[in-house]
Amino acid sequence: MTALIIKSNLARMMFGLLLGVGIVVSIAPPAAARTSFDGLWSVQIVTEQGGCDRGYRYPVAIVNGAVRHATNEGDPSFIIAGNVTPRGAVRVTVRRGDQFAEGSGRLSLSTGGGRWRSQTGGCSGYWTAERRR
Repeated sequence: MTALIIKSNLARMMFGLLLGVGIVVSIAPPAAARTSFDGLWSVQIVTEQGGCDRGYRYPVAIVNGAVRHATNEGDPSFIIAGNVTPRGAVRVTVRRGDQFAEGSGRLSLSTGGGRWRSQTGGCSGYWTAERRR
């Protein structure tokens, strides 16, 4: 039972992955954005391998190239570190307690996608993203 709860929590963490965490975000108008990818995104996380929950959809924000929660209601126990390069390459790590996951991929100006995996949870899968206005 505990293993299922841990795996379920890990899948939730992955939503926070491209998603972001624990920070209030103000989204600037497109002209004031500091990177081409700054703004609000909808991210879907899908588990292909392992016992994590099948999938989630979550709103995230990119601010100055940093990936963050799109709202301030995020769980502050999540630690997310990630960024988007000027060419759209995404790398993110998520930690909650002793659980750890990482993801990578690429964004275009309106969509994106990539892969994620967790060595601590034994789960892996893919993520997709769509820009929201």
